[in-house]
Amino acid sequence: MGKDIVAGGRAVGHKHRTAPKSENVYIRLLVKLYEFLARRTNSGFNKTVLKRLMMSRTNRPPMGLGRVRRYMQDRTDKIAVIVGTVTDDARLDGHSFPALRVCALHVTEAARKRILDHGGEIMTFDQLALTSPKGANTIILRGRKTARVANRYFGKVYGENKARPHVRSKGRTFEKARGRRNSRAYKC
Repeated sequence: MGKDIVAGGRAVGHKHRTAPKSENVYIRLLVKLYEFLARRTNSGFNKTVLKRLMMSRTNRPPMGLGRVRRYMQDRTDKIAVIVGTVTDDARLDGHSFPALRVCALHVTEAARKRILDHGGEIMTFDQLALTSPKGANTIILRGRKTARVANRYFGKVYGENKARPHVRSKGRTFEKARGRRNSRAYKC
């Protein structure tokens, strides 16, 4: 005998979105554009951009200019594509900065100023679709998902992981006893 499956069918694997949750008109228009490009070209680049356009904010983490600069070091002739926000990095002051070509959903004012001051170029995704419809001469990048403060609290508190506990206050009497100090039995 078979097993009755509850209406809705069997959940198989991880599903990705088929439409963006965002009500942002610009993102919705870009989804329409890249749905067309993904369907009509055999380019994996367009499929990837489309999938990332539909992702939630946490899955579209921001990326600092320092990291963009590092990844694009020997590829200054290519376009850096980030489906998310590009932020400025104040630590770059006084350092050499190449003329980068960047395509992103959003570029902060300070990052925009730094890129343009060094002879770079900032593109939108519709401009990218015109200049490189199949994603030729592009490098697709994304920021670190684990850079969020919330990530510090994930996982088990003890053992190898050492996740940070949610503590009311940072005083001596708050979660600073057994297991947190060598002088109180052990510390992990």
